[in-house]
Amino acid sequence: MRNRFDRQLDKLKESLIEMGNLCEEAIFCASNALISANTDLAEKAIKVDEEIDHMEREIEEHCMKMLLHQQPVASDLRTISSALKMISDMERIGDQASDIAEISKFIGDSDTRSKVHIKDMATATIKMVTDAVESFVNKDLELARKVMRYDDVVDESFEKIKTELIALIREDSSLGEYYLDLLMIAKYLERIGDHAENIAEWVEYSITGKIKE
Repeated sequence: MRNRFDRQLDKLKESLIEMGNLCEEAIFCASNALISANTDLAEKAIKVDEEIDHMEREIEEHCMKMLLHQQPVASDLRTISSALKMISDMERIGDQASDIAEISKFIGDSDTRSKVHIKDMATATIKMVTDAVESFVNKDLELARKVMRYDDVVDESFEKIKTELIALIREDSSLGEYYLDLLMIAKYLERIGDHAENIAEWVEYSITGKIKE
């Protein structure tokens, strides 16, 4: 019975890795759609978000079956409950990547894209998502805590971009709507970082049994 449950746990971890990879792909496609004004990449990000939604339902069903058909011990119960919380955050990450992609499809073409650090911020959020999922799979508490601390880097990137855009608006207010779109995209990236931090906090809970206040 335990061997079967362990196999189901392994399947859960594999599914979370796959869902995490999809989140990374969605952020990558959405941010690069913006930088390169590539509508095909934007559409791909939106389709990947649909895959993420589908995976959330699959993993949720798998977790519920494990809870109903098995008798998990306390540590296993924490793992499953944490996974359920994590997929909710990953689903939101997919939604926000899709929102970025939608904006990038209609945003005007401008060399301002290269003047603000959107790409750097996107790279930082992808790192957070990757490391958060890896910390769960490997039960790596230190890596999870590094993800939590790294959220400060993403927050600093947002403040930097906001400052850059305010300066650009002062230089040329005729592009104000375009700059506000870029600010909204940066805000979505900041929220993705927050969701990655949430995932890391649930990893900490799954390992220690303590929820961060």
